[in-house]
Amino acid sequence: MLGVTPGFAVTDETLVIGVDEAGRGPLAGPVVAAAVVLGREIPAGLDDSKRLSAKRRAVLDEAIRAHCCWAVAVVEPEEIDRVNIFQATMLGMTRAVASLMSALGGVRCEVLIDGNMTPAGRCGEWCWPARPIVGGDGIEPAISAASIVAKEWRDRLMLEAAQAFPQYGWERNKGYGTAEHMEALRLHGASPLHRRSFAPVAQLSLI
Repeated sequence: MLGVTPGFAVTDETLVIGVDEAGRGPLAGPVVAAAVVLGREIPAGLDDSKRLSAKRRAVLDEAIRAHCCWAVAVVEPEEIDRVNIFQATMLGMTRAVASLMSALGGVRCEVLIDGNMTPAGRCGEWCWPARPIVGGDGIEPAISAASIVAKEWRDRLMLEAAQAFPQYGWERNKGYGTAEHMEALRLHGASPLHRRSFAPVAQLSLI
């Protein structure tokens, strides 16, 4: 998915793109990457999505998607299982930035990524200058915005998935391996949305 703010003016300046992901650790559901270029109206109170209340995060997510340019890429569980979660995260980031750059017309950019690694040299399609920032989701506004968009997007997907598979409590645990989720896995087995390469799910076949 992609959103470009109406009237967003591309200038000769190098655009800063913030990138972050959500959902690296859960046992079920996709990993979601978001890329954001902040607009002229920067939402107040941007921060690491994990440090925000659910209510505040939802408000900021709406503001970011209304006033900034953004793109989201979703990597589904079957692809995570095929390439591993690290590579799936790199792919998601690459796809999100590619979508955003395509919409903006291939302008000059610098991509700032939360963490200590970037897809450069790890994903064949990556072709933009990139800089990792450890803790960037709490200190770099564009990354904070990407963190919020990715988190909210993934949470919405897991709420939808919970309606199809109510036995796992995904509306509460979002696919993470809580005690409730682990007990449901033991009782009901894995769903099509579980990551079968992750040890707690893979080990079900040994029980």
